[in-house]
Amino acid sequence: MQFSEDLVRTLQTRLSDLRFYTGLIDGKPGLLTQTAVIDFKVHHKLRARAYPGPITLKTMFSDSASRKPNNPVLSTEPAWMTEAVRLKGIREKAGPGSNPEILEWAEDLDLHYPDDDIPWCGLFVAHCMRVGAPNDERPQNILGARNWQPFGVQCEPVLGSILVFWRGSRSGWQGHVGFYAGEDDKAYHVLGGNQSNAVTVARISKSRLLSARWPASVPVSGKPVRQSANGSLSQNEA
Repeated sequence: MQFSEDLVRTLQTRLSDLRFYTGLIDGKPGLLTQTAVIDFKVHHKLRARAYPGPITLKTMFSDSASRKPNNPVLSTEPAWMTEAVRLKGIREKAGPGSNPEILEWAEDLDLHYPDDDIPWCGLFVAHCMRVGAPNDERPQNILGARNWQPFGVQCEPVLGSILVFWRGSRSGWQGHVGFYAGEDDKAYHVLGGNQSNAVTVARISKSRLLSARWPASVPVSGKPVRQSANGSLSQNEA
């Protein structure tokens, strides 16, 4: 999407008004913006491409443009969780080199991050929170999973909450951080980065939980989600 920053910001604002875009109004034509353009075009029976051509723009800024219908399921999902779900499957590059998308998250956060071999679960959470809750102050060192323990406000583990876990030992320094996607009797189902070197959902024992957090700028809206206990427990998310 080759447009000026001002035009992209105008597109994001209009798509946000029409409920197709839930991200940050930052003038950057990222995947969340492109997905919103595609959703808008599909809803208005236009060719489903990310590029907003003249017909799309005319439709988008006309009085006949319709808003995205309310979805009672998606309406309970915070914007940062929508972004996290969208990124499922993103994987670090094996061997020399790095996945440029992961490096781009760091660049957007003004973080020196030269290689995706460096644990990036905290980077993934920071990127999603930048999209969904940009006004909340992030930890000074976002890469340290346990540094997310004081973030925002304490909450119960609910859909979209940030879950901080210990690794190795509860009293040690190692940790892991991701988003609550559900739970069974023994484990939380965590949507996180750097889980098997990718953005995946992993079952992590409830006994390893250190804290559940929610951005202070957004009212807590999530609810617990019961899921089947399929798959083994994750032992080491790095």
